[in-house]
Amino acid sequence: MWLPDRLLAVRNRVLSSPGFQRWAAAFPFTRWLARRRSRELFDIVAGFVYSQVLFACVQLKLFEILAEGVQSSGHLADRLGLPPDEARRLLRAAASLRLAEARGRDRFALGELGAAMLGNPGIAAMVEHHAMAYADLQDPVALLRGEAERRELLKYWAYVGSERPASAAEHAVGGYTELMADSQRLIASDVLDAYSLEEHHCLLDVAGGDGTFLVTAAKRWPHLRVILFDLPAVAERARARFEREGLADRAIAVGGDVLRDPLPQGADVVSLVRVLHDHDDGMAQSFLEATCHALPEGGRLLVAEPMSGTPGAEPIGDAYFGFYLLAMGSGRPRPPVEVEQMLRDTCFDQVRQLPTRRPILTQVMVARRAG
Repeated sequence: MWLPDRLLAVRNRVLSSPGFQRWAAAFPFTRWLARRRSRELFDIVAGFVYSQVLFACVQLKLFEILAEGVQSSGHLADRLGLPPDEARRLLRAAASLRLAEARGRDRFALGELGAAMLGNPGIAAMVEHHAMAYADLQDPVALLRGEAERRELLKYWAYVGSERPASAAEHAVGGYTELMADSQRLIASDVLDAYSLEEHHCLLDVAGGDGTFLVTAAKRWPHLRVILFDLPAVAERARARFEREGLADRAIAVGGDVLRDPLPQGADVVSLVRVLHDHDDGMAQSFLEATCHALPEGGRLLVAEPMSGTPGAEPIGDAYFGFYLLAMGSGRPRPPVEVEQMLRDTCFDQVRQLPTRRPILTQVMVARRAG
């Protein structure tokens, strides 16, 4: 519930008063809240350092090593290739972040969050990828003003800003296609748990990368035919993936440019998985219009991506993705109400937002192709 503007000004004036801060930190009934607010503020200030501790753990394969069992810091120092004191420094830092766990005197084990990292290898890939994002964000004000000289992410995502993205060579799309596959592994099951494809006969995945999402769908529903559409160099990778997975008899990959080439026909459901938020409004609307031409009346469109304003995950949508996409040079996070309006402005009705197991990672909306 919002405070009236006048009360908001009073609240902020009180909270910014050093005298009130000292009183709140000492008074028994407010001490816990004052300490929590101080911790929250410091976590924002120290966030980059925390992320670099995680980066070091990923690079050194610390979680894989700790998964073998409890080990002494001296033994771990040898395996990590670090001086003993610095190995201990890293291990204590990791333990403070619950990535590792201190077990008595100078012994360490895998922590709760470290174990979660092992179960989601896509997160480790994102952590290593963030080196480029951090380079681009070293001067956030210049980035906001459009004055940043260094744009590593813009070069990494080969299709961004390209007049002919379909001409991108295999070497230019390999890195980001693998990263997309890692991110799709995190969410594919969540999306397909939220919306069943049992009643559909053919799924078209637009900008589907190497086919990770389609492989998951095809294996869950053996009757389902699947079509992937992406840039020609990416589609080649998907075609090889379908062969390896034994799906060549009911999975095809088509190369093209969604802004210039018509989408394949024959699907009764189309998916856009982490696609719309990667594009500015005009291009995102073009993707939706293309799906309108590909779907028959009554066909379904499935939109799956992290969205702005997700309860409990607001910083992920608006802070993380907001600035990541700014550095990337394309797209922005949108709240569900805005995505719904874009769908209705195109050719869709009966728009529904579906609950997902982990809305922090992805939200799902389904809409019907109107007549």
